[in-house]
Amino acid sequence: MRIRPVTTLTRTLVALAAAAPLALGLATAPAGATPSAARPHVPYVIGHRGVPVQAPENTLASIDRGARLGIDWMENDVQRTKDGALVVIHDTTLTRTTDVRKRYPDRAPWRVADFTLAEIRKLDAGSWYDRRFAGERVPTLDRYLRRVDHNHQRLLLEIKAPELYPGIERQVVDTLRRTGWLDRRHVGGRLVVQSFSAPSLKTFHGLRPDVRTGFLGAPRAADLPGYAAFADQINPDHTKVTTGWVRAVHRLTGPHGKRLEVSAWTVDDPGRAVALARLGVDAIISNAAHVVADALEADALEEDAEDAAEDTAPTLTDVIG
Repeated sequence: MRIRPVTTLTRTLVALAAAAPLALGLATAPAGATPSAARPHVPYVIGHRGVPVQAPENTLASIDRGARLGIDWMENDVQRTKDGALVVIHDTTLTRTTDVRKRYPDRAPWRVADFTLAEIRKLDAGSWYDRRFAGERVPTLDRYLRRVDHNHQRLLLEIKAPELYPGIERQVVDTLRRTGWLDRRHVGGRLVVQSFSAPSLKTFHGLRPDVRTGFLGAPRAADLPGYAAFADQINPDHTKVTTGWVRAVHRLTGPHGKRLEVSAWTVDDPGRAVALARLGVDAIISNAAHVVADALEADALEEDAEDAAEDTAPTLTDVIG
């Protein structure tokens, strides 16, 4: 399959090509059919820590950028400070994405768990990325959740390194409840909680069995049934995905009675994203979610056009009457 540059013009031309047979009277739409009824499978796309190709990861600026780009799903990481506050940051140390070395030079190794919330609030979490983001802060989980809600986005929330933070699962539940994320609307389709830790995910599932969960990893096909008892998704590194493995996941039913899903990470190449869609993954996690989403949409439209052309091509019988 060819991957063409994705532009507004490309999408328009492909859409027109798909519609042309009907417009010219060369084909008849099935009764009750809709334009998307027979479309190819298109995975939904999740912004990995926001949109880190355009804004510093795991910041409010990054999810706001995602909202402006029309990215519906955001992924983030949560950890705990020395005084028990939940903050949104990926690494277990503060060095890569803040100015902690400069502000607290004598506090090596600068672990998140060794700093209070008041101390972390003083850190600049944007200048390392670009001076345009100077003054961006490490957000609390509470503030982050409220901003995602304000943006009308959905959330894939990762409990990061839970072995370092005993009891963090209950704290996450409490924060979700306090910010309104455990009502029927959010639980029904706007929230998934994931982790690399099966014990942590089991604990969370036990506390809130109504919330969808995802296990980060690629278990052997023979081991998948055990994960299906507490996980609705199996979310692997994209390099581990094969057609057979995806089929093995999809054959299983999760704790909410629905087919298990696969969300593959972290995919920034449009060609690889299209290949994963062909393998049947349900979602793709990307640092450049807007680019990947455009590529998937353009490929689906191209397939629509090709299928329409094949369906309406005249046969020899048509030609000679």
